[in-house]
Amino acid sequence: MQLIGIGTARPDAWMTQEQAALAAADCSCETEPQRRLLNMLYRKTNVKKRGSVLLSNGVQNGGKPHAAAEAASELQKFYPPSNEPNGSEVRGPSVAARMQAYIEHALPMAERAVRRSLEKAGVRANQIDQLITVSCTGFAAPGVDLRLMDRLGMRPNAERTCVGFMGCHGALNGLRVGRALTRDKGGLTLMLAVELCTLHFQYGWETDRVVANALFSDGAAAVVGAGQAEGHTGWRVADNVSYVIPDSSEDMSWTIGDHGFEMTLSPHVPGRIKQCLREWISTWLREHKLTIENVNAWAIHPGGPRVIQSVEEALGLAPDAGEMSRQVLSECGNMSSPTVLFIIERLRQNGVTGPCVALAFGPGLTAEATLLI
Repeated sequence: MQLIGIGTARPDAWMTQEQAALAAADCSCETEPQRRLLNMLYRKTNVKKRGSVLLSNGVQNGGKPHAAAEAASELQKFYPPSNEPNGSEVRGPSVAARMQAYIEHALPMAERAVRRSLEKAGVRANQIDQLITVSCTGFAAPGVDLRLMDRLGMRPNAERTCVGFMGCHGALNGLRVGRALTRDKGGLTLMLAVELCTLHFQYGWETDRVVANALFSDGAAAVVGAGQAEGHTGWRVADNVSYVIPDSSEDMSWTIGDHGFEMTLSPHVPGRIKQCLREWISTWLREHKLTIENVNAWAIHPGGPRVIQSVEEALGLAPDAGEMSRQVLSECGNMSSPTVLFIIERLRQNGVTGPCVALAFGPGLTAEATLLI
């Protein structure tokens, strides 16, 4: 499947990481030492700013962020401080309230990403034969897929596939599905990944959840794929592979609680990745008569700065191999599944040529890789 158009979108409103920490403290911290540690944890993520659909009145296209107090006040409309009346019982909005917010906010951002991908591909929505939607942060039926078809004027007989709850590597799973459908059925495929991670902020002082709160943000990315694309020079999805890291099921999880989706994120994740990655990737690349040294670009999902570093060290890459991943993490935060598509698009815009390997990791602990040539 050739990638003939990629479009991305983020919320119009954003806040700096310092502002995010200020807003989070009233829901996460009970003591002053905890507040100081929270600020340190937020700084160590290397995230500079993040978008959230919960912030209104934002300025688009790199304008000034919210004032700190304003950002905290807006977020607290959805996440009341834990020192409110009945403070010890405040756990944040119910799953139902968070899913209602997902229904309200996911479609507009998804539509912007899709329209940009269609424009870049030079195709119309009613030419799309297969629609694949990827998300792990919201569920509804009819969902984003059907609502998007209506908004865009897609054909009612366009086939739909939903890839759900696979975590940060979901977009690579979506590309696998798109590649198979394009190969088997032909035509044009549209794959959309949309995540509203900030709808799942978790209250209380549990270090792995505080770290997750500090990393995640909202975003959407869409890809138009074609089997035969004359006149297009975009990368082609040559292969996809998966690997479940042994004895790691407790290191990362993503479960549905009464007050949002809850993440378990062990500090052992970077080490687990580092232990197994080189042998797995080397064996796979040999099947394509490639070595790690032959790969010209790496789109590493930025699960955090240590994840990027662990990949570079495991594969013996140059220190700047993950620079585009670090840029996206700094400027956008971890948007879960769309993030790797943001990185791929930036590499393409910068004129980077293949072969490129995209890597992402998710609950399980599982790894996904896609070869783009």
